[in-house]
Amino acid sequence: MSVTRSVIVGSGSYLPEKIVTNDDLAKFVDTSDEWIRQRTGIEQRHFAAEGEFTSELGYKAALEAIKSAGIDAQEVDLIICATATPDNTFPATSVAIQNMLDIHHGAAFDIQAVCSGFVFALSTADMYLRCGKAKTALVIGAETFSRILDFEDRTTCVLFGDGAGAVILKAEEGTGEVSDRGILTSHIRSDGKHKDKLFVDGGPSTTQTSGYLRMEGKEVFKHAVGMITDVITDAFDATGLNADDLDWFVPHQANRRIIDASAKKLNIAPEKVVMTVNLHGNTSAASIPLALDTANKDGRIKKGDVILLEAMGGGFTWGSVLLRW
Repeated sequence: MSVTRSVIVGSGSYLPEKIVTNDDLAKFVDTSDEWIRQRTGIEQRHFAAEGEFTSELGYKAALEAIKSAGIDAQEVDLIICATATPDNTFPATSVAIQNMLDIHHGAAFDIQAVCSGFVFALSTADMYLRCGKAKTALVIGAETFSRILDFEDRTTCVLFGDGAGAVILKAEEGTGEVSDRGILTSHIRSDGKHKDKLFVDGGPSTTQTSGYLRMEGKEVFKHAVGMITDVITDAFDATGLNADDLDWFVPHQANRRIIDASAKKLNIAPEKVVMTVNLHGNTSAASIPLALDTANKDGRIKKGDVILLEAMGGGFTWGSVLLRW
């Protein structure tokens, strides 16, 4: 039976020029390179320049993805940007990116699921393509988290960075088997009772400010591995695949210890894990597409590879996407 699959045909990414090392942070934060590396695996992160906005990062990643896909920008009829740090309360950052790309047709909107945003956005774009509401989608994860960090809180400010990643999805016909290219299954979840464990203490309706990121690190770590395992098990059950069938595991790049613990629990070999958290820090919704593009550019990812994406973010939100490249 013929089915429509959403196939990734191109990827791109962008990192701001400014690199902030652990030693750089230690000059004005009560921390050290050793402390940060030992607890997180992070060595450096990128911070956007003054006047450099989330939309600009997303736009530059989108240009790379469009070039990688070998398409004309005018073929894109759906743009979804996952971000928790939009340029404005409204309009959506995706609309700004759409205008920068000189695209004036189709639809553009944002998704806010924090670190799970890119997984939620991919899952949403997949639905549009599979039901025939769009043919070519641009899915972006873009963040300027440096703008919502409290640099007096050393437990959070050392974790995050800025950046953007993007992919182009095209609707293609498949057989309905797991041998098809494209997104094979996606699973998204949320549970609002965990809000106070990871949140920003501001917003237009509450404080009329952007606020700062607040996190209970131990609680987040405790929930992360279990929740991630949940949606990955769902992905395996839905497809009949297992950890041995994976070519690459591309998790949300939050913390090396969480990534290692998740891979171990799922019996995913370390050599199959794409790790960029050391160079980028936690870039929230941008972290998966940044890691995905890194592995695509360096030749690790090849056509036909089975790839598992997963993320967990504030809310809590969490999700997985299992696809064939």
